[in-house]
Amino acid sequence: MKVSVIGTGYVGLVSGTCFAEIGHEVTCIDIDPKKIEMLKGGKSPIYEPGLSELIERNIKSDRLHFSLSYDSVKEAKSIFLAVGTPSADDGRADLTYLRAAAIEVAKNIAEGAIIVIKSTVPVGTNKELRKLISEHTKKNFHLVNNPEFLKEGSAVEDFMRPDRVIIGHQDEVAFNVMEELYAPLVRQGNPIYGMSNLSAEMSKYAANCFLATKISFINEIARLCDATHADIEEVRKGISSDKRIGGHFLYPGPGYGGSCFPKDVKALIATAEDYGMELKIVNATELVNDEQKVYVFHKIKKYFKGDLQNRIFSFWGVAFKANTDDVREASAITMACELIKEGATIHFFDPVASENFLKVMKDYPECEGKIKSFDNKYDCLNGSDGLVTMTEWREFRVPDFNEVKSRLKTKVIFDGRNLYETDKIKTEGFDYFAVGKYIK
Repeated sequence: MKVSVIGTGYVGLVSGTCFAEIGHEVTCIDIDPKKIEMLKGGKSPIYEPGLSELIERNIKSDRLHFSLSYDSVKEAKSIFLAVGTPSADDGRADLTYLRAAAIEVAKNIAEGAIIVIKSTVPVGTNKELRKLISEHTKKNFHLVNNPEFLKEGSAVEDFMRPDRVIIGHQDEVAFNVMEELYAPLVRQGNPIYGMSNLSAEMSKYAANCFLATKISFINEIARLCDATHADIEEVRKGISSDKRIGGHFLYPGPGYGGSCFPKDVKALIATAEDYGMELKIVNATELVNDEQKVYVFHKIKKYFKGDLQNRIFSFWGVAFKANTDDVREASAITMACELIKEGATIHFFDPVASENFLKVMKDYPECEGKIKSFDNKYDCLNGSDGLVTMTEWREFRVPDFNEVKSRLKTKVIFDGRNLYETDKIKTEGFDYFAVGKYIK
């Protein structure tokens, strides 16, 4: 099947590349000349395990193409809209890029084409886009919602082996085409769910907000464990073994970030407000997360008795999670800003996200000259007043603690990801602070 994908961001690039991998002829379209040139050369503009190899292989196989032009839309049976829908100032999803892409697609589609909304969009967007597209073409078309459920760091695996595929549609013709497109990915028997466009749009937001709620829940319980001297690691095992609860997204840490959860929580809250409702649980999820992003900061400040002036703190990791270079809404941003406000300096090391972090921190003038990147996790510690783990990269899990001690000025670890065993760290002679772990 000939497929066009509008947008070569995280969702569009992974989706387009994986469709090519299973045999479809795919053209990915973007308005950024530098990005398209990079992709034509077989290089990925984002870090995602396994993605670069797939891009290179499918370019060589002549199944994957990249273009600034919408010409491929004229022959495509399915056209995926996978452009960004960032948060506007009021928390609502900004559909500017989506509308612009839809208009360009409308001008180029073939008769009977399937236009697929892959972007995360507020409930009711399909009605708006259907009207908008109709204003720019006289050709018949089908409009489908096909929300993505990709986890950064495992997106290729998630796409190739989906838990489920959701197709929001109005007619069987569109559903059948989408079913044919996805058939190679669900041979293990995982379901393809057909439903209304509205339900598909709601499903995406409901899923992400529920997962965000699980994160905020375990983080709040971790705070209570700190207060009561229970141990969150033991509590987590105790509750996650219940099949009704499960263990996914029940790891305490510095709060969620990334491209999805923060904006989707805000967008669902805004949608509810549009209908005169208050989503109390989802509102609480956001509030708890905002507090969690500075939770370890308060532990640091308390340890140093309020005096952080001229101190150096070393971050291990600045990406919002491991296996990605994405720093959007990362807790490391909030932590760095809070420490710098108190007069501290930040040294950091991240395997892949350093450049993106430095770029984002330029938006915070108060941090200028106060942040330094290192190419080695141990060099990052030299003369530091404390190690702060912010991202759960594997290479941080079993460090040489003698090396860590020899580099640190103050032998203290603030473990924002609960990477280390308490008894081991205490035996090594560190002062140790984690999230909800009882330390005798």
